Amino acid sequence: MQLDVIFSILILIMSVVVHEVSHGLVANYLGDPTARLQGRLSFNPIRHIDPIGSIFVPALMSLLPGGMMFGWAKPVPVNPYNLQGKYAEAIVAGAGPLSNFGLAIIFGLLVRVAGEALPPSFIHITELVVFINIILAIFNLVPIPPLDGSKIVFAFLPYHLQHIRESLERWGFFIVLLFIVFLWQYLTPVIGWVFSLLTGIGL
Repeated sequence: MQLDVIFSILILIMSVVVHEVSHGLVANYLGDPTARLQGRLSFNPIRHIDPIGSIFVPALMSLLPGGMMFGWAKPVPVNPYNLQGKYAEAIVAGAGPLSNFGLAIIFGLLVRVAGEALPPSFIHITELVVFINIILAIFNLVPIPPLDGSKIVFAFLPYHLQHIRESLERWGFFIVLLFIVFLWQYLTPVIGWVFSLLTGIGL
């Protein structure tokens, strides 16, 4: 059980690093070099780890009943005023969840194709990679600030409705907490379905 917690935290850290670097790489491609100039386009986890969000919170939540593996890294800085293109901010925001879906697909196919030929311990770690990345992708697509889903939705809002964004961002953290406590349970069947789809294994 303790090994599971350790491996889960390590997988979470590397997955959120990939998530944040993906934001920075796409932002750099679309005209904003902020992350690159601050040395954040690196897969070195030390540059991205938030001691609370990357270590303490995941460790605590994994020990709770039905512990959902949840956490975050230091956000990669993005200056939307440098971005080129009407929907550039939405594209940058979508890059993070898309990278997690990409990891989940790659490791899910590994389980499907070579599962029987690989050691059970390796398969278990691979399944954790798939599961954690599905959670990160789906959670970040929820349209509540500061999650990526909100930036995608806001990019398509008419200008005269942008004040809604400011109001939601002011209370976003508390709304996210309420979502986790009261509504997250409704997403768990979706996570299980995607996991089974990718790996062929039912949760």
